[in-house]
Amino acid sequence: MSDLDSRSDGYQDASADDQADRAPVSYISYEDFGRRFLEYAATEERILGAFDQLTGAAFDFGPIGVGPGRLAKASAQVLLGQAQVQRDIEDVISFQLKIPLSVDMLIDLALDKHRFEVDGHIHLHLIVRAAAPLRVVIEIATPRSSDVRINVATGTVRGQLLRIVASVDQEIRRFIARYIAKEIRKPHIAAARDINVAKRLDEAWKL
Repeated sequence: MSDLDSRSDGYQDASADDQADRAPVSYISYEDFGRRFLEYAATEERILGAFDQLTGAAFDFGPIGVGPGRLAKASAQVLLGQAQVQRDIEDVISFQLKIPLSVDMLIDLALDKHRFEVDGHIHLHLIVRAAAPLRVVIEIATPRSSDVRINVATGTVRGQLLRIVASVDQEIRRFIARYIAKEIRKPHIAAARDINVAKRLDEAWKL
C-alpha cells in the first residue's frame, strides 16, 4: 500500500469517527430554545447557591421596647438553618424558598425575666423573568411579617401571658422579615439574581 493510500484511509476513518460522534440535530423554535434556556439557567441548585451566605447566619436583635408603654425590653439571638427550595414550572418559572430559623428570646421586665424558645421558618417567593436586552432576572417578593411562621414555647403561665401582652410573636416576625429583606438586597445576592447573558456570551467568545 502506498503512502498516499495510507493517508487516504486514515482520513476516511477519521471522518467516519467524527460523523459517528456527532449527535443528530433536532431543531426547535426560538421560543422553545428560550424556554429551555431559562429552565436550565434557573435551577434549585443555583438558587440555593445564591443564598449560601445567608444560610447558617446568626444575628442578634434588641433590646427593643415591647408591650404596653414599651416598658419591657426584648432581645434575641437568631440562627438561620439550611434553606429548602421547590421549583414550579408553569407559565412562569417560580421558586418557593423556605429558610428554617430558631430564636432564643429574652424579655426583661426589670423585676423578672422570661425566656422564649422559638422555631419556625421564613418563606420567600421568587419568580424568574426575561429582561432586555438579554438578561435573566430573579425577582424576590419583599418578605412580610406574614411570611414568617413561628412556634413560641415558654415554661410558665406568666410567660404565656407575657407573650400575649407584649406581642412577642409579632415582634419576632416583624424583625426577621425586616432582616431578611435587608439581606437579599446585599450585592452578593443581588448579583446572583441578575444574570447578564449577553455580557457572558461576549466574554466567552473572546476566549
